[in-house]
Amino acid sequence: MKKIIFSIVFLTLGWATSQAQTFNLGVKAGVNLAKINADFASEENRLGYQIGAWARIGGASFYVQPEAYIGSKGNKFISFQQDNGNEVSAEGKVKFTTLDIPVLLGTKFGAKNLNFRLMAGPVISFVLDENSTFNSAYQQATDFNNYKNQALGLQAGAGVDVGSISVDLRYEAGLSNISKSEKYSQKPNLFQLSLGFKIL
Repeated sequence: MKKIIFSIVFLTLGWATSQAQTFNLGVKAGVNLAKINADFASEENRLGYQIGAWARIGGASFYVQPEAYIGSKGNKFISFQQDNGNEVSAEGKVKFTTLDIPVLLGTKFGAKNLNFRLMAGPVISFVLDENSTFNSAYQQATDFNNYKNQALGLQAGAGVDVGSISVDLRYEAGLSNISKSEKYSQKPNLFQLSLGFKIL
């Protein structure tokens, strides 16, 4: 599945490059509100950050936008469900520092110095660092806090460009289970708001 998705994306990127009328390069920074949806626990959103760079390749209305940025995302578990169905209140926290690489396909409309954009595409996240603390009660849920070092997701959102300034609002849905456990499923989801600046 991953190979098919990225093959399609890179073929599209190659086509867009060959047809490109414009090429832009920029930097970005922002915040995200993330949580890990788990089928065994209740959770709360956590605030994180992102900082990195983007490129935009395309014509008058269609573009491809690959990005690379360092970010933080995490989760606060507030309870979990035992095998017998009982809900146990117990705190657990996990925080990831990740390298995120989305490749977005988009369309834009409006004037040169004021335009609006819609975009969507896959993102792969590589875990650079993990920090977790869990209440001892979670020891009953064997292996649920053992995480993979990468995850696949899908981003979709909208943005506006005003001169060299761009603002994006996106939602990222986790497609892959980031838990190594065969018993528990965990998928990260987040909203992100970023401010970008075009340098080329």
